[in-house]
Amino acid sequence: MSPSNTVPANQHPNRRPLYLLADIGGTNARFAFVEPDNPLPQPIANYAVEDFPFFDGVLNQLEADWLELQSQNAVLERACLAVAAIPEQREISFTNNAWRFTAASVATRLGCEQISIINDFAAMARALPELKAEHLEAIGGGEAVANKPMVAIGPGTGTGVASIVFDQTGAPIVLAGEGGHVDFAPITDIEAKILGRLRAQFGRVSIERLLCGAGIMNIYRALSEIRDLPAVHLTPEAVGASAQQGEDSLASETMNTFFSVLGSAAGNLALTLGARGGIYLAGGISPRYIDLLRKSDFRARFLAKGRFADFNGEIATFVVTHPDPGLLGAAMICLEDGGDGR
Repeated sequence: MSPSNTVPANQHPNRRPLYLLADIGGTNARFAFVEPDNPLPQPIANYAVEDFPFFDGVLNQLEADWLELQSQNAVLERACLAVAAIPEQREISFTNNAWRFTAASVATRLGCEQISIINDFAAMARALPELKAEHLEAIGGGEAVANKPMVAIGPGTGTGVASIVFDQTGAPIVLAGEGGHVDFAPITDIEAKILGRLRAQFGRVSIERLLCGAGIMNIYRALSEIRDLPAVHLTPEAVGASAQQGEDSLASETMNTFFSVLGSAAGNLALTLGARGGIYLAGGISPRYIDLLRKSDFRARFLAKGRFADFNGEIATFVVTHPDPGLLGAAMICLEDGGDGR
């Protein structure tokens, strides 16, 4: 994949062009490719971020995994990297991992002149209209309305938020942002006490301090102090598993609080964007704990919007169960010549 073996497709007209896709978060870096006439991503590899201290190490491994494709008379023509970071930065730096790189350095390393860097949840949002019924788990509300705003919110390693709207012709327009970093506003007295403890620790408290894997632990430890109960679990996975077993009141309250706060945040997004196309819960946590989500106060809090409870009541909420929606969205953006093109 170095410049010596990957050159512009117009210099090799008999080689089939491929587009490289990446979905890089705080925990995983997924790579795939797509062909210009086929929007379905073909997987290359899924790397654990913790296995690679530097991004160059990932590119080294990717180059090795790419060799088989290179032997199939293919040439890398374009790349689209969806990152859990602000894509407009000169140097891409992540909130939840230590990797750093620039678009220019990656373009040089890949030997690819056309490179786009986009927000990972922009890719997620772009995937929403492409998802089939089998990749969605309905949680409540009415029917999603075609060509109306759709919103993705995804608790995982961090909290991603993005939306997609449509112009008069039905063409999609992705609205990216950093909605995971809006202020956390408690609704219940217990949440106010949790906020007090998190404010003492962090100062300002965003919803991401609660709505991610580390956020589960923040809630759990705060509730441990509030309830004067021992915090025996050390990981969010352990808290979630204990809550699923139903034998640990502290773990169960933690997960219900997590999904309640998620419901409030999702409900606010529904009001803000008029999301009659639906609210879509993505990321790694909601699909893993659909049973706890269904039993939680998520939907009640989604609806608890005073005079606009009926407005939100018509809005459908779903869990995204597609294995790689970020790559699917990146493929659509890449094929549509979207992204920053840097």
